[in-house]
Amino acid sequence: MLQTKSFFLPIKKEIIQLNSNLEKMIGAKNPVLYAASKHLFSYGGKRIRPSIILLLAQITSPDKKIKRQHHRLAEITEIIHTASLVHDDVIDNCEIRRGIDTVHNTFNTKIAVLAGDFLFAQSSWYLANLNNLEVVKTISKVIIDFAEGEVRQGSMNFNSTISIEEYIEKSFYKTGTLIACSCKATAILSHCKIHEQNNFYIYGKHLGLAFQIIDDILDIVGDNQVTGKPSSSDLKNGNLTAPLIFALEEKPELYKVIRKENHKNEDINKAIDIIKRTKGIQKSKDLAEEHIQIAISMLNKQIKYNDKRNLMLVSDYILRRFQ
Repeated sequence: MLQTKSFFLPIKKEIIQLNSNLEKMIGAKNPVLYAASKHLFSYGGKRIRPSIILLLAQITSPDKKIKRQHHRLAEITEIIHTASLVHDDVIDNCEIRRGIDTVHNTFNTKIAVLAGDFLFAQSSWYLANLNNLEVVKTISKVIIDFAEGEVRQGSMNFNSTISIEEYIEKSFYKTGTLIACSCKATAILSHCKIHEQNNFYIYGKHLGLAFQIIDDILDIVGDNQVTGKPSSSDLKNGNLTAPLIFALEEKPELYKVIRKENHKNEDINKAIDIIKRTKGIQKSKDLAEEHIQIAISMLNKQIKYNDKRNLMLVSDYILRRFQ
């Protein structure tokens, strides 16, 4: 059995340096903005996205060494991800993130929105300083996708007619786009050929989709200590995810719960109990595995077994978060 945590070992030193650099990079002159931003990075996170970038950089670089630009791209990606979480928490009225109070809960909503905007702006500045137009174009698309994804999700809340195809598209905007574009940008910085860049984009897209699907399963069945945020937030906010969409096919009585916009705790608990008694969770895991297999097939086109082992461990880790 693969030791899923071991993929961090080859880049342990780089991740420690990344954590140190993130706090230095926020550098806001305004003490409130600085405190709000530092609040996020002080408590870290899984660092999955920068880990993928650093591992991919190690493989794709001609000399097998991670370049300075790769390090900076990994930091930029984590700043963008963190900025999106700040805005997500405001929109979803989430009180806990990574086991601590969210920025808007600690400060206020206005400060949280401004802190998120500030982090997006900081990431853009560092991105521009990479002096690589193709990378700038690629990563800039992520911020556009995030905004479009939030609008789409908001317009679909409490919409019980959403299809799995629409859910997958929404999940791409939410998670897939950042991982996909980051993988492509890594390949660009490694001077890979265009078809290789595109293959790594597809790899990242499907890895990201699998990650989001497992996240959505954990929102139903996960432990708050593992996920770092309150469970059932999707249900409470009317955000229909794979487990619920699949469960609705078996248990139409769930429609009554979904269409209520002022959920009580007993409503949520009832819905979770119904979902657990369907095949919704298993079908969602199967869907995540399908996307992992597509991602792996793209790796197989590009990378020899020994080189891709740690990226295979990442795939395994994403699936085993649910177990």
